[in-house]
Amino acid sequence: MCVLAVCTVVATCAYAQSSGHAKVSPSGSQTASAGIHKIKHVIIIMQENRSFDSYFGTFPGADGIPMANGVPSVCVPNPITHACVRPYVSHQDLNGGAPHSAPAALVEIDGGKMDGFIRVALAGLSYQTKKIGPNGKPVHINNQCKDPTDPNCGESAGLGPSRVMAYHVQSDIPNYWAYAKNFVLQDHMFEPVKSWSLASHLYMVSAWSAKCSNPDNPMSCKSDLVRKMPKGIDTPYGWTDITWLLNRNHVSWGYYLDHGPHWHTKQKGSRGRRGVPVIWNVLPQFTDVHEDKQVGNVTNLKDFYAVLKDGTLPSVSWVVPDFADSEHPPALVSVGQSYVTNIINHIMRSPEWDSTAIFLAWDDWGGFYDHVPPPMVDKLGYGIRVPAMVISPYAKRGYVDHQPLSFDASLKFIEDDFIHGERLNPKTDGRPDPRPDVRENEPILGNLISDFDFNQKPRPPMILPVHPKTTLVAPKGKLRRK
Repeated sequence: MCVLAVCTVVATCAYAQSSGHAKVSPSGSQTASAGIHKIKHVIIIMQENRSFDSYFGTFPGADGIPMANGVPSVCVPNPITHACVRPYVSHQDLNGGAPHSAPAALVEIDGGKMDGFIRVALAGLSYQTKKIGPNGKPVHINNQCKDPTDPNCGESAGLGPSRVMAYHVQSDIPNYWAYAKNFVLQDHMFEPVKSWSLASHLYMVSAWSAKCSNPDNPMSCKSDLVRKMPKGIDTPYGWTDITWLLNRNHVSWGYYLDHGPHWHTKQKGSRGRRGVPVIWNVLPQFTDVHEDKQVGNVTNLKDFYAVLKDGTLPSVSWVVPDFADSEHPPALVSVGQSYVTNIINHIMRSPEWDSTAIFLAWDDWGGFYDHVPPPMVDKLGYGIRVPAMVISPYAKRGYVDHQPLSFDASLKFIEDDFIHGERLNPKTDGRPDPRPDVRENEPILGNLISDFDFNQKPRPPMILPVHPKTTLVAPKGKLRRK
């Protein structure tokens, strides 16, 4: 068995164009209607580590877990027991994820078979233990996985490797389902990169993941799929992010950190510490943010609530969680749902609601099963599907968007709305870098305009209970690493 931390990354796979979803021709090339400018504020809320099937696999009308007579008709082999494990309902509030690195994605996708998820979970156990017993349970724990955000690790939560086949239902996450039923659920939102959180967050703000030999020279940057854990905050990202275009066009922005920044990469005891890990707090590490003297736009979440209240919300905002609120295993699902609900309630109660679009998504799949093979648009992506929604007074009601999407679609919407359709294009953006393509112009990429009806009267707020009644089962006793 390959230990994923040392697997060789194969950058391309032949599976991508075999996926039926890769052949869809969406409305991504359509000209943005004038109605888009009714949106004065875009807010991106980014949560952590869930696949689409793990949250919305049974959502009516969505491309969810294949079923026959109400029973999942797909399964994934367990190489230890030789059983083929079907997706199953779990009401556990604490879920066990699995490795979700670039090599892990390659194994799980398996040329489009989507059958490597349990194999990857087992490999994660071998990475963090000296020995695995014949029953697949770890023996002789070592300490390679002190940091739960290490993509080579998989927080087992005391569960076996088949844990990655578990999924939640409406009664577990009623608020998320309420947003999906009343606004827009996107059932083909693919992580923009076949990799983990850091690379995904880089794509979220820049449509690229790279490594720069000289961060002061954008042309020294080269595509980087793997993205090793950073050693600290030292502004290592030299290519161009969306704030470069926003600033040049006098468009305001803010990057809001739940409980502020958490400056240390090695997060010993991170479960109990507050603040956003460095791997999710990427914008202050871009050199152009420093060149533009806009590092001060990266601030605490309490400032987000303040600008909502006084009506001075920036045009573009990102809201990034700390670990406890993130839903990243072993963080609790209930805590993350309450955190997101509280944010959305604040937005809906604010004077900005009538002109706002919220894009809610989860940054990567976290090792959890998903049945849809991702299409390949270039050597870095797309990656495995994640949950995503559009929540807005102009969002269509109860609409399931089947377009192929990635986080690049959010950047495209921002560019069309606020900067006249300019793109992060090294030929036109005034700050060249050697990115391999202009992701916002990818032909397969859908257009988020399709999720709105700008002819409708702005819909009123839908305030939900911050702590809804659920069927989630709380973990027993004090959490210990297994």
